[in-house]
Amino acid sequence: MLLLQFIDAILIEYHIGQILIVGFLLTTVGALPLKSQQLIGANTALFGLIFVLTPASMYDNALLYLFLGLTLMVLGPIVYMTADE
Repeated sequence: MLLLQFIDAILIEYHIGQILIVGFLLTTVGALPLKSQQLIGANTALFGLIFVLTPASMYDNALLYLFLGLTLMVLGPIVYMTADE
C-alpha cells in the first residue's frame, strides 16, 4: 500500500499528457536494443492513437497534444512501412 501512495504522490503533480510523453519515450528507448524499426513504428502509431483518443479535458494544453498525436499517427506507419524485413 505504501508503494501506491508513493506513486500517487509523484503522479499527482503531473497531468496525463506529461505522463504519456514519458511513457512514449521509455517504451521507445526500451525497444531500441531490439533494433526493430517495425516495433518502433508500431509503438509510435499506438501512442499517437492514445494521444488522440485521450479526452481533451485531461490535458492542460489539449490542442498541442492532439497535434502531437496526429503527427505520431502519421509518422508511425511511415516508419513501419519503410523498415527492412
